[in-house]
Amino acid sequence: MFFRSRDPEARAAWYREHLGIDAGADAVWNQGEGMTVFAPFPHDSDYFPAEQSFMLNLRVTGLDALAARLEAAGIEVERRAEWETDYGRFVRNHDPEGLPLELWELPE
Repeated sequence: MFFRSRDPEARAAWYREHLGIDAGADAVWNQGEGMTVFAPFPHDSDYFPAEQSFMLNLRVTGLDALAARLEAAGIEVERRAEWETDYGRFVRNHDPEGLPLELWELPE
């Protein structure tokens, strides 16, 4: 995934510090086997902010602990009862440049 950033180094450092993702031009990320979703949404969808053309959805383990670490670092984490689904559990936050991030923990 490639995306533009006003401050690529700071944004990469945020992802590394808070989500454990080694980001950058030379970074390679091996993900574990599992579902990956590629889903275009209608232009008028309210699933994520209209001013954003995409939302990054990341599969995680230990969602509650990760959310607590983000909150302890002063990062707002949004939870909704309807995000507890048969597909797993979800929370949302935003990166430093406002990109919506959905953190997804698969059901056991």
